Amino acid sequence: MRLQPVRFRPVFGRVLSVVVAIIAASALSGYLFAGDLEGLARYGWWYVLGAASVIAMYWSPSVLVTEDEVTVRNPLATWHVPWGAIQRIDTKFALTLFTERARIEAWAAPASGRYTVFRLGPDDTKVTESAKVAGAIRPGDSLASESGQAADYIRRHWELLRDDNLLDADTRPVTRVWHVATLLALAGLTLAGILGAAL
Repeated sequence: MRLQPVRFRPVFGRVLSVVVAIIAASALSGYLFAGDLEGLARYGWWYVLGAASVIAMYWSPSVLVTEDEVTVRNPLATWHVPWGAIQRIDTKFALTLFTERARIEAWAAPASGRYTVFRLGPDDTKVTESAKVAGAIRPGDSLASESGQAADYIRRHWELLRDDNLLDADTRPVTRVWHVATLLALAGLTLAGILGAAL
C-alpha cells in the first residue's frame, strides 16, 4: 500500500515570515546607513529576535505525511506519529492527532473560522466518513481549509490501514524531538537584547 508523501505548509506563514524578515533587515540597514553603531548594538538584537521568532512560528512548521508516519513539525518540537498510534483525527481548532498519551496539534494546519461555511462549494465537503460528526462536518474539516486538506489526506490512508487491520500491527511509540538549536537561538537573542538595552 504505497502512499505519496505530502508536506502541508501554510502559505500565509511563509509570506508573513518574508515580510517580517524584510522589515527587520530594513531596520538594521537603517542603523548602518545612519552610522549609528551604538543603536545597532543596543537595539538591533530585538529586530533579529522578532524575525527569528516569526520564522520559527510561521515558516518552519509543517505536516509531513509518509507511508511510515505523520511528522508534525511545530515551532519548538517535532512529533513523529506512527500510523498505529493514531486513535482519532480532529480539526476543531487545528489539525489534531489524538494518541494514547498525547494530543498533538499541528501549528501548520489551523482550522478555518466559522464563516468559512458561507464560501464552501460542493467539492469542499467531499470528506471521509470519519470526518463527519453527527452527520455534519466542522469548518476545519472542509477541503477549503488548511486543517481540512491535511486531515483528509491523513484520514484516507488511516482508514485504509484500519480496514485492512494493519493499525494494530504498528506498535511503534510516538516520539518528540525538541528543537534545541531554535530554543538556544531565541534565548540567546533575548539575552543579547536585554544586555544591549542595559548598555
